[in-house]
Amino acid sequence: MDMTKFHILTLFPEMILQGLAPSVIGRAVEKGVISLNAVDIRDYTLDRHGKVDDYPYGGGAGMLMQAQPVYDAYRAVAGDRRVRTIYLTPQGRPFTQDMAADFAREEELVFLCGHYEGIDERVLERVVTDQVSIGDYVLTGGELAAMVMIDAIARLIPGVLGNGESAEEESFHNNLLEYPQYSRPEIWQGVRVPEVLLSGNHSKIAAWRLEQSRQRTAARRPDLYARYEEKQRLIRRLSGEKRNHIHMMESLARGRAEILYEARRERETAVLLYDRGCGICMMTALDGETGEKMADMLPADARMALVSEAFLRDILTGRQYRVSGEFRQVLYTRRETLPVKHKEIRQLSEDDLPYVCKWYCDEGRGPGVDCGYVRERIRAGAMYGAFLEGRQVGFAGIHDEGSLGMLYVEEPFRGRGIAASLEAYVVNRMLERGWVPYGHVEAGNAASERLQEKLGFYKAEKSFWWLEKVLANTI
Repeated sequence: MDMTKFHILTLFPEMILQGLAPSVIGRAVEKGVISLNAVDIRDYTLDRHGKVDDYPYGGGAGMLMQAQPVYDAYRAVAGDRRVRTIYLTPQGRPFTQDMAADFAREEELVFLCGHYEGIDERVLERVVTDQVSIGDYVLTGGELAAMVMIDAIARLIPGVLGNGESAEEESFHNNLLEYPQYSRPEIWQGVRVPEVLLSGNHSKIAAWRLEQSRQRTAARRPDLYARYEEKQRLIRRLSGEKRNHIHMMESLARGRAEILYEARRERETAVLLYDRGCGICMMTALDGETGEKMADMLPADARMALVSEAFLRDILTGRQYRVSGEFRQVLYTRRETLPVKHKEIRQLSEDDLPYVCKWYCDEGRGPGVDCGYVRERIRAGAMYGAFLEGRQVGFAGIHDEGSLGMLYVEEPFRGRGIAASLEAYVVNRMLERGWVPYGHVEAGNAASERLQEKLGFYKAEKSFWWLEKVLANTI
């Protein structure tokens, strides 16, 4: 997507624009990553005095916003399209981080800010798709609630924070609250910064922070901690076949996957995970019966599935999925960083998009990939390029579900170790985040398999298949 558009239907557009213009959101607007369109509902009333409210039928205190100006303001924004529209109301579903992530995947959102005693029900039924509350209390209008939601949603959009890691390292990531933070001075009012943070030992610091997050979450949010523990238990069960299950273990560990189904038989585990952020299901089944059960549970908005049993592949191909390719899963289990011999490697920016699209999209590399996906990966800070004397000659990156890949070097520059350096560079970036690097090598790609062995990757025993959902009108 080129830009995420936020439309706010309100009686106080200046309140919205002045409230969001400073800081991160305003900078994202200036960069063209998002846009804010505050629409004054009063501009669409047919009343010559600019009136947008009237007394409610049946009596009662207060005034009610009329349907006509709200509907016409909505039509001015959406036209005949059906745009996801959020009505801010205490009667709505409580707003959560998961909801913010869901809304962040939309290319366009409309926020409807009510006032007085609310809005005529008829227009709500006509245009609203989601009714959302930011808490069990009543505000004078929906503007403050809309600004809260826009801030929470926008910061999850790649390119808004300017740092692909920032949104992943804060409260609620992986169902854990953020660890305590400290800055200078080292001693303040007799209280010293914890010694481990001054040690320079990054592994000890990471372990301390994790333990602090666990303790804080268990004490303050036992509901979140219970979800965290459920994922940790499943990770431990899957670790018995780490090479075959690393993709699911990492998705759980990085806080991306939802557990939709789990069944156990002796030492075997059947699992259906869903990464809602990228619309990908990860599945492993015990037999055809559990495979059929999981296939029935696939979310309607899932776009791809990754499976490691041939019978599960066959079940999904009968359910509007088609095979995109057969792969071998590889993983790097050591914690030592890899040497990067080629020195001209850097993180890519949107200025590099045409080059990557030329070789990655136009050449048909990767299932279901278009330049919108590449742009999103670049904005997420997950694409890296190799250069020779300032000229780009290749690239690699991290896919949205967490695997490394997208490795490409132009043919005239192959055989110089550039591919190995690119992959090593990405591996090192993943290790810095505490991730276990893994990826998928297309079956029969002997050159790529040799590269993985050279870098110290292990291969899974199973074959894997990527499947993509086929739209009903294309079958």
